[in-house]
Formats: sequence, structure tokens, C-alpha cells
Amino acid sequence: MSVRRPFRRKSNPPSMNTNPNWSNTMSLMPENLARAQMSARLGEAQQLRRGHQLARARRLSRKAEQAAQQARLALARAM
Repeated sequence: MSVRRPFRRKSNPPSMNTNPNWSNTMSLMPENLARAQMSARLGEAQQLRRGHQLARARRLSRKAEQAAQQARLALARAM
């Protein structure tokens, strides 16, 4: 017959974290996530603004070219 030994628990169960900074790290994770999301949103907003500025610049450039063409035509008619 074999002798059964009583189950001995380890001093630190595997689910327990012994890192002293663990709780601090865990409490800062939502803050870091929020910071990353805010940074991503700011980047997207800047990219959209650059796109709008580029589209506006192209529109104004076309308008200026049309105005110059009209001025040339008016000058040619006057001659």
C-alpha cells in the first residue's frame, strides 16, 4: 500500500503576482490606453485637416487659373 501525503500548498499560488509594481502598472493601463487612443484620434484629425487644406488649396488654385484665363480672354477681346 502506498502512503498518501496531504496536499501541500505552495507559499505563492501561481495566480498571485509578487511584483511590487504590478498593482501600479495595472492601475495605469487604462490611462495608457486612453492616451494612445487620444493620440490616434489627434493624428486622424490632423490628417483630415491636411486633406481639407489640400482640397481647399486646389479649389482656390483652379479659381485663380480661371480668373487669369478670363482676364486673358477679356484682354484679347479688347484688342
